[in-house]
Amino acid sequence: MSAIEDLCRTMARLRGPGGCPWDQEQTHATLVRCLIDEVSELIDTIDRHDLPHMQEELGDVLIQVVFHACLAEEAGQFNFDDVARGINEKLIRRHPHVFGAGKLTTTAQVLVQWDEIKAGEKKLGPAESKGFKHLPPRLPALMFAEAVWKQIEKKQLPVADAVDTAQVKAVAGHLTAETLGRMLFELAAAARAKGLDPEDALRQHTAKVMRDVESRIQPATA
Repeated sequence: MSAIEDLCRTMARLRGPGGCPWDQEQTHATLVRCLIDEVSELIDTIDRHDLPHMQEELGDVLIQVVFHACLAEEAGQFNFDDVARGINEKLIRRHPHVFGAGKLTTTAQVLVQWDEIKAGEKKLGPAESKGFKHLPPRLPALMFAEAVWKQIEKKQLPVADAVDTAQVKAVAGHLTAETLGRMLFELAAAARAKGLDPEDALRQHTAKVMRDVESRIQPATA
């Protein structure tokens, strides 16, 4: 029996009769915070280049996947093998330049092909808007804002006065990783001093930018 089979059996034992009361009480929803915490701890080991600790944290993230798959299997929906099979098939499908006849030589070519293949696949989850693809609502605010701006640039969406693009270019002109880190830290500190929530403020503003952009493109695409 493989290590992953051992892990799935252990999880089923924890959830089963005579198992752990805490594990038995969990649902997909109650485990969300655990998943976020475990991923954050994994990121910390990556930032610190702590490879021995990274192995442990990867295990903590893996058990979250196994836990959710176990819950789904109990409900007769899918199991861990289905999850693994699905992602393996997706990887092969989206890499025809590796598993097929066609060959690509640059990352840019790979990304273009990836998007083309993805666009032709069956859509799952929430319906996408005209301008923006669906972004997870629990995405950290900075990543959320970055992802929205990436789509604006990639699709050349109209921002008008929703974003001061001249200011963006001016700030970007002298940014380094060090100055960016200092600016973000000082903004977070200033928000704390003012009693403001920087995560919420950025999330709300990013959502407003999305609404403003959408209002400009919806009539033209209806």
